[in-house]
Amino acid sequence: MAGPCPGSRIVAHYALSAPASLPVLGSIPILSAIPTTLWTSTFMPAGVSLGAVVRTDDRTRAFYPLKTRKTHDALRGQALYLPTGLIKSRLQEVIDKFRLEREPAFYILRAVFDIDDTSTFQAFDNAFYFFDAPSPKNPAQVELNMANSLSPTGSSSRLLWLANLNTEYHPAKEYRRTSIICTIGPKTNSVEKINMLRKVGCNVVRMNFSHGSYDYHQSVIDHAKEAESLQPGRPLAIALDTKGPEIRTGNTVNDDDIPISAGAVMNITTDEKYATASDNKNMYVDYKNITKVIDKGRTIYVDDGVLSFEVLDVVDRKTLRVRCLNNGKISSKKGVNLPKTDVDLPALSEKDQNDLRFGVKNKVDMVFASFIRRGEDIKAIREVLGERGKEIQIIAKIENQQGVNNFDEILKETDGVMVARGDLGIEIPPSQVFTAQKMMIAKCNMAGKPVICATQMLESMTYNPRPTRAEVSDVGNAVTDGADCVMLSGETAKGNYPRESVLMMHDTCLAAEIAIPYVSHFDELRSLCPRPTGVTESCAISAVSSSIELGAGAILVLTTSGNSARLISKYRPVCPIIMVTRNGTAARYSHLYRGVYPFLFAEQKPDFSRSPWQEDVDRRLKFGIEQAIKLGVLSRGDQVVCVQGWRGGQGHTNTIRVVPAEKDLGLTEY
Repeated sequence: MAGPCPGSRIVAHYALSAPASLPVLGSIPILSAIPTTLWTSTFMPAGVSLGAVVRTDDRTRAFYPLKTRKTHDALRGQALYLPTGLIKSRLQEVIDKFRLEREPAFYILRAVFDIDDTSTFQAFDNAFYFFDAPSPKNPAQVELNMANSLSPTGSSSRLLWLANLNTEYHPAKEYRRTSIICTIGPKTNSVEKINMLRKVGCNVVRMNFSHGSYDYHQSVIDHAKEAESLQPGRPLAIALDTKGPEIRTGNTVNDDDIPISAGAVMNITTDEKYATASDNKNMYVDYKNITKVIDKGRTIYVDDGVLSFEVLDVVDRKTLRVRCLNNGKISSKKGVNLPKTDVDLPALSEKDQNDLRFGVKNKVDMVFASFIRRGEDIKAIREVLGERGKEIQIIAKIENQQGVNNFDEILKETDGVMVARGDLGIEIPPSQVFTAQKMMIAKCNMAGKPVICATQMLESMTYNPRPTRAEVSDVGNAVTDGADCVMLSGETAKGNYPRESVLMMHDTCLAAEIAIPYVSHFDELRSLCPRPTGVTESCAISAVSSSIELGAGAILVLTTSGNSARLISKYRPVCPIIMVTRNGTAARYSHLYRGVYPFLFAEQKPDFSRSPWQEDVDRRLKFGIEQAIKLGVLSRGDQVVCVQGWRGGQGHTNTIRVVPAEKDLGLTEY
C-alpha cells in the first residue's frame, strides 16, 4: 500500500508500532476497523518505534513508522496530530525518535501536540523544527488539515495559527458557515431580485418596520415566499425588524429646516404647543419624562448626532435649558438619543404591538426587537406574540447603554442578540462600540445563542461597486469574533450594487472563517461548558469531537425544534452541520446558527405502530446526505457523524452514529 500522496486528506495520530500479530500488507500494518482511540490506548505501552496512524482518502487506517526516507517522502507536506497520552516517563526517547532531519526531503507540514500540561508541551516545542511546505490543493482537505495543525494547549497556538495563514488560499465556494441577512427595499423587492440575492449568498430577508406600510411589507413577504418556491434549495427565512420605542422631535412650521449655530442657548420642551411649531428657540420632543430622567451636564443627540446639545438646567417638568454644541439645522421628526441616561419608555409602542401581530399573521420566522433595555422587554414581546407566535425567534437588538449594562439578564431571556452598532455608537462613545461588540459576541458564544453583527458593514457599497478596506476588515473581524450572522441594510435595500454587496460579504466571510483555529476554539468552549451538562448538549459536544477525530465530512442532525443543531453549532465544528427537520419554521430560523445547513423533510411522519422507527430515521439520513452532496458541501464517501433521538418528538436527542455518505448508509452505532 502506498503512503498518502500530497493533497490527500489525513487525520494522523502518533502511536507506537503494532505488534507482530497485526495483519500487514507489504511492510505497513493495515488498521481497517480499529478506532484510533483504541489503537493508541492498546498499542502505546508495548511498541518499539514511534510513528503515525494515518487515515487517507480511501478511508484506510495504516501505521507509518517515521524513520525511513520512503516514509518521510510519503508524509511530506501533511499535518500530523499527536493526541494526549504521551508516555511522560519516556518523553525524551519519544522526542528523539520523532525528531525530523532538517533536509528538504524529510519534512512534514506540521507536527501537532495535544498535551495536557505546559512542561510537556514546552519540551516538545523546543525539540521540533517546523518547515514550510506546499498546501494540499483540495480546499476542503486544507481546512481539515489546518484545523488539526496546531496545538490547542500551547499558550502561543493562536499566534502560530495566524502566522501560518496562507493568503492565497481560497476555500470552496459552497461552504460558508456565516449566514447573510439582507434588508429588502425598493431596489430588491421582487421575486427575481430576491432570488438573485439568494444565488450569491442571502439566507434571511429583513423587513425594516421603521419605514413602509403594511401593504409594502406584505409584498415583501409574498415575494420572499414565492422566490423560495420557484428556486429550490435551502429555506429562506423572513425577519421583522421593529421600530421600537423611540424619541423624536416635533415638526417645524411648514417642515422647514431652521439653522442654528454652535453656542446658541435654547429650550427643549415637551409642551404640546410646540409640537408643530418647533424653532431655534423651543424644540419639541415627544418623551414626556425627559425632564425626570436627565441630569445637568448630560448630552442630547438629534438626528444621529448631527446636532448635539449640552443640558444646562432642568427648568421645570416640561423644559430643559440647553446649549447647542455644533452648527446645524433643526428639522421635523428627527430621532433623539440620550446617551448615559436610563429612559423609562415602554418596551413596545402601540405600533410595535400591531407590527408583531402582523408578523404572527404572516408567520415570520424571527423578530429583531429594537432598543431592548432589560430582560422584561423580551417577556413583553413573547406575551404579544402569544401561542400562535411561540416559534418565532426573538433577537434582542442592543442599541444603548442600558442594554449593555443589563446584557446578562437580556441574554438569559432572548433567543439571540443583534449588535446594532448604529444607535449604539451614538448612545455610547464610538470608541467603546468595539469593546461592547466583542463582549456581547463572546457571551453569546459561551451561552450557545446566535449573535448578529449589523450596521454599516459595507456602507460605501450603497453607491460604490467596491467597499473600503476598513469595511472588509470589519466584516472579517465580526466573523473571527464569533458572529453567527452578518447583516446588510441600505446596501441591499436602496443601494445600486445589491448583488455585488452580498457577493463581497460572502467572499469576506469565507476568507475570515479560515482564520479561526477551530480545534483550540472547540477545546476552549468545551472547557467553559457548565457541569453537569444536559444530555442533548453532551451529545453535541461528542459529535463535534468525533467529527474532528474522524475528519468527518459533515455532522448530520435530525431535529424537531432545531435545538440540537444550535448546540452543535455552539461548539464550532470544522465541517458543515446538515440539519434535517419536518418543522418548516425551524428549518428557516436555523439560518441563525453558524455552520448549519437546514433542509426541510416534507414527507409526513409515519405511524410508528405500523412502520419501524429506524426506517424513517434512515430515510431522513439519506435525504440529508443527498441534499448536502447536491449542494456541494459533502462528498460521496465522506464519513458523516449523525445525531438523532431515540424516539420521535422534541427533547430526545441522545444517539450518535457514524455513516459513510453513501446511498446504503452502512450505519455503525457507537
